[in-house]
Amino acid sequence: MFKNNKASLAIIAALSSLTLAGCGGGSSMNETPAPVITPPASTAPTWTAGVFEPSDELKNFCENPRTGNDPFNNNEPYPDQAGSALYEKLWLRSWSNETYLWYDEIADNDPENFATVASYFAQLKTEELTDSGDKKDNFHFSEPSEDYFQEAQSGVTSGYGINWAFIGDPADRILRVAYLEDDSPASQIGFQRGDTVLEVDGVSINTSTQAGVDTLNEGLFSPTNGDSHTIVVRSNDGAEKTFNVTAGNIEQTPVQNVKTITTENGTSVGYMQFNSHISIAQEGLIAAVNKFKTDNVEELVIDFRYNGGGLLALSSQLAYMVAGSANIQNRIYYQTQRNDKQPVESPFPFIDEEIDYSTFFSTGDNLPDLNLSKVYVLSTSGTCSASEAFINGLKGIDAEVILIGDTTCGKPYGFTPTHNCGTTYYTIQFSGINSKGFGEYAAGFTPTPTPQFDADVKGCVVSDDFDNQLGDPNEGLLSTALYHIDNNGTCPVSTASASIKTQIQSAAGDSKQLLPLNGPNDFNRGNMDLTWPTLNKDK
Repeated sequence: MFKNNKASLAIIAALSSLTLAGCGGGSSMNETPAPVITPPASTAPTWTAGVFEPSDELKNFCENPRTGNDPFNNNEPYPDQAGSALYEKLWLRSWSNETYLWYDEIADNDPENFATVASYFAQLKTEELTDSGDKKDNFHFSEPSEDYFQEAQSGVTSGYGINWAFIGDPADRILRVAYLEDDSPASQIGFQRGDTVLEVDGVSINTSTQAGVDTLNEGLFSPTNGDSHTIVVRSNDGAEKTFNVTAGNIEQTPVQNVKTITTENGTSVGYMQFNSHISIAQEGLIAAVNKFKTDNVEELVIDFRYNGGGLLALSSQLAYMVAGSANIQNRIYYQTQRNDKQPVESPFPFIDEEIDYSTFFSTGDNLPDLNLSKVYVLSTSGTCSASEAFINGLKGIDAEVILIGDTTCGKPYGFTPTHNCGTTYYTIQFSGINSKGFGEYAAGFTPTPTPQFDADVKGCVVSDDFDNQLGDPNEGLLSTALYHIDNNGTCPVSTASASIKTQIQSAAGDSKQLLPLNGPNDFNRGNMDLTWPTLNKDK
């Protein structure tokens, strides 16, 4: 395990040069002067099919170089130099050729044939399909580096504090509130889980015009900070409510609804809603585990239904806090598998110490643990990446995972967010396996009372229940877990799936013909994971 290195260990990752102290800081009179930007060599880069310059020689030559100092990196000067769009494209090409898991499946197209850097990056991936006919790579994306650092370092995102969920196909336009961030603008004015959107700024959710769709996308998924929008919803009791809500910088609350529940048979069950593997979650997870230890819980339910991933290190810490050293017995948590151009890395352990996520170093403080050999996980198709690594890592040491809900998203892949010229890029760079060598769950982990395949997990299929609040023992997924605990591992007979399908069909009508919306919270942004740390045993 982590502490058995008998030294202060360093965790070095893509974020290793960042500090929380640099977050949100502006310019000051004492800041380092901006560097003088010099143009690159007179010989402009060129594309030659099949010939790749080292990515390091092309990095930071930007079409629009930033000047001044980076508030997210200790106020150090930006590394940008005067370059061109072609420089940025060729850097992406070489970087992808060096690190992309399936680099030999990327078509080497002339970058000059693409109008923008973004459009060129979009096609730097495999177009192969899986055996089921799905795209092999569904996790290729980018975002402004400022947004990345703001969320990674402080858990701050822009919006109302509403996390949305489509019921059924997004084309059905049935959009409901999944959960709210604590003390957010939306929670303070009365939005509740289950509220169904009817109208935004006077435009019906079922609008068929592009202008209407643009209004919905702006008001729901990408509001500008400080702007107010009017949203009409139907609550669970059938009443229509009109809210005027103003967007702002929202601090996420990744750990919510921590409580101990006593079942009808007297079993003490710990429950927590865990929404995102971001660094600020460490404190909340430790507090939750300490509460469960004090309460002497006999079973544990972790609600991962909206957890799209995050830091693999945090996932490993949580797995340790659940299982403890007695169950882990020095076995590994995760082993990366990269392309043949990358070196083989050491296995990733279960981490049993706190981490200073501003430096990615261990603090040396031991984590609490529950020493449980079984854990219940609540899941949906939004349960992804580091959340799935948690399931797979525990299965690798024969800890019993009971899955309640729906099949997970299927992301056994990871990447290190990489920054260039003000944009952060994500391209699949590795897959991962557990201590038993298993990692083939690209179709997700599926709950079933009778597992037959490696990606099957013992449990019960249950539809997400928007009619009850998360953490309520009557809520569909949680009540199923409590029933399973009290009834010798059996699943209740439920008609939830059928009722949900009926609701979707009756509400959707012909909405399959409607123009698509962007989607809640941008699925990929919920998957910043798996920022891959390595252990420096010499530190």
